[in-house]
Amino acid sequence: MVCGGFACSRNALCALNVVYMLVGLLLIAVAAWGKGFGIVDSLHIIGGVIAVGFFLLLIAIVGLIGAINHHQVMLFFYMIILGLVFIFQFGVSCSCLGLSRNKQESLLNSTWKIMDYHTRTSLEKNLNCCGLFNNTIDAAMFKNDTASCPTQCKSESPCPACGDKMMEHAGEALKILGGVGLFFSFTEILGVWLAMRFRNQKDPRANPSAFL
Repeated sequence: MVCGGFACSRNALCALNVVYMLVGLLLIAVAAWGKGFGIVDSLHIIGGVIAVGFFLLLIAIVGLIGAINHHQVMLFFYMIILGLVFIFQFGVSCSCLGLSRNKQESLLNSTWKIMDYHTRTSLEKNLNCCGLFNNTIDAAMFKNDTASCPTQCKSESPCPACGDKMMEHAGEALKILGGVGLFFSFTEILGVWLAMRFRNQKDPRANPSAFL
């Protein structure tokens, strides 16, 4: 049977959703591993990663069941949800790839200000640093952060700022993140196209006169 046939479309869609399921399970496992080994202590970060993994797992299950049963309604909702995820992920990936250094510093500043104390101190312990940026604009905030900093680097002179450490590899990390996100966004478009084509194909096992 040619690759454009009913069985090939179903198998390709099933394989794609199995990959999505594995990625979702991997995200959940990584979040649990990071929490178990104390790498990340923040429940907000752990909860966010687990939520993304569970959401991806749920979409994959819907797509897999729809592909196996040739369920028109499930495949339709699968196409809509996956299309919305593609739009969001494509925009975020392009933003990561095009983010300048000034924008990165501004984003770090905004994120640092809304972090709770527990998350901030956990980050300082892991990176062995105090405060975000030691500059004249946020000098007062940097002084307060350094005073309450729980790390050993306070005995050093000067204690390195967390922002400087994060900015050392921020550009490279954003490029990798944007590239991976862009790659997966095109797999989502492939999933939408496969689901759309599969919905319009007739099941050869069904009644030949059935109208799908």
